Amino acid sequence: MLQDVVQEVPGQRVRIREQNVNRKESERQTFEDLFLAHYARVVGILRRMLGDNGRAEDLANEAFLKLYRRPFLENDNNLPGWLCRTAMNLGIDALRSSARRTRYEDAATRANVGDQVENGFDHTLRAERQQRVRRVLAELKPAQAQLLLLRASGHSYKELAGCLGIEPGSVGTLLIRAEAAFEQRYLKLYGREEGL
Repeated sequence: MLQDVVQEVPGQRVRIREQNVNRKESERQTFEDLFLAHYARVVGILRRMLGDNGRAEDLANEAFLKLYRRPFLENDNNLPGWLCRTAMNLGIDALRSSARRTRYEDAATRANVGDQVENGFDHTLRAERQQRVRRVLAELKPAQAQLLLLRASGHSYKELAGCLGIEPGSVGTLLIRAEAAFEQRYLKLYGREEGL
């Protein structure tokens, strides 16, 4: 009788291991499908946000790594929204880090160079304006910056609501507030420009 019990236990363990392997293969395939379906979109959002394709790809990979490490939930229907929000948070963190680094570098340059005027021909007007916009976005509340970036990327109000986890009816109001905060901060930092 004891032999029967001992013989049954290894068989059960093998079946449990096989089930675990099959489940992991299914999760891996699900992850690969999500990656292929959403990678280009996530990189596009981050590229517009950061202005650097290489950095955008790095952050997109980081977002997918977070998704891979996250336990899969069978009934989680908003994985694309979670992925978009995670990527946006990583992008905003990168913008803030870059803004801090730029401030420190500028302060160090001024301390070393003294009162020398920077050469205005080093950057084109477009690159300068993009840098200004990135700086202002880095200083806004993360939710406002995300809302503005996603809207500028062509997302509909419904998609904005899904990505940011807000009610669709409040997207318009929040978008107006975010635009007003952006304009106010931009004008405070840079003053009024033609075409703004």
